[in-house]
Amino acid sequence: MKWFLSLFRVWRRETWLVFTDVGVLLFFFGLPIGYPIVYTLIYNPEVVKEIATVVVDHSRTAESRELVRTLDATQGIDIVGYASDMPEARRAWGEKKCYGIIEIPADYAQKVGRGEQAVISFYNDMSLLIRFRQYLFALTDVQMHEVSKLTAERVATLGGGLVTQVNGLPVDTRPVCMGDPTQGFASFIMPGIVVLILQQSMLLGITMIAGTAADRRRRNRGRDPYEYEAGPVATLLGKSLCYMMIYIPMSYYILHIVPEMFALPHVGNVRDYMPFVFVMLLATTFLGQTIQVFVRERETSLLVVVFTSLVFLFLSGLTWPRYAFSKFWIMVSDFIPATWGVEGFIRINSNGATLPDVARYYWSLWALVGLYFVTALLLRLYLAPRRDKQAQLGYSIEDKV
Repeated sequence: MKWFLSLFRVWRRETWLVFTDVGVLLFFFGLPIGYPIVYTLIYNPEVVKEIATVVVDHSRTAESRELVRTLDATQGIDIVGYASDMPEARRAWGEKKCYGIIEIPADYAQKVGRGEQAVISFYNDMSLLIRFRQYLFALTDVQMHEVSKLTAERVATLGGGLVTQVNGLPVDTRPVCMGDPTQGFASFIMPGIVVLILQQSMLLGITMIAGTAADRRRRNRGRDPYEYEAGPVATLLGKSLCYMMIYIPMSYYILHIVPEMFALPHVGNVRDYMPFVFVMLLATTFLGQTIQVFVRERETSLLVVVFTSLVFLFLSGLTWPRYAFSKFWIMVSDFIPATWGVEGFIRINSNGATLPDVARYYWSLWALVGLYFVTALLLRLYLAPRRDKQAQLGYSIEDKV
């Protein structure tokens, strides 16, 4: 009973510290509530449309003009004008009046009429890959349309008196976009981003609490008047209970309500992804309590955790697939709770997987829970007393330097 009472008092004290610190409230509540909405509104158009494009038409025939009209009719390309030659088109490109150039050769109509292959050159500004993706889709659609039309004309011509009808290509493909039916950018990236937001906001808040406590210890010669003295296990679990109490409803808001608000892919069952995210959050609480031992100032949390945000984003596999990582970076990413959280949540949320389907990621998160609980416990037992002793003597390692 005494141990449970200590656990309760640690939880009560940590909750009081959270709700009396404006900075921590901003990280624990403001950031998770505001960031998903802001990000989704930024990416809300989902796809890039009507990309400004200039045409250099050396053919200047009815066939080339028809091709340009077909390109302009696509969703992704907007023909903003013609250029007399490539230098003029490059000047428009350099002035950002266009992001692509289509050059039609002088022999385009002749080659099409003779049944030969006509080659059209396309120049694309590769500073943004999402534009290249939209260009690729539009040009491929137009290419297939032209091939189908020319094939039908040739068959009809060669058929003589026979009535021949050709609809499309002999073999066609039908894409099925699993997990992202709209092929939109927000639908692709937001399910992973929200998991990273949960991890980073929690780490920011936990380390800021630790930095504030370190400031109080320096002012009170190694003693924090707001810290409740309890055993290391009760302290770790009591603080984790406080953080989990805040983040479980916050996770439901981010992972369930926000996708419903913006019609993002959301086919997973809440009974599958909430237990999964619960384990990720638990691992994050112990990771934060492992890191907080090294935090000596309140501002350190901003410097360290904000710096790692991009690193965690890249290691999560959202921008580059994890199977293409080197072995070293795969090993590093395996120690980040959000890596497994992103992998598992996207499969549940976007592809309808169940908890048994993501068992590998689920048990990997439990392994991280055990790992970071042990590291946080050992650091609290052996490193924290030395830190408090240094503060009590009135100096720190930074002062020596």
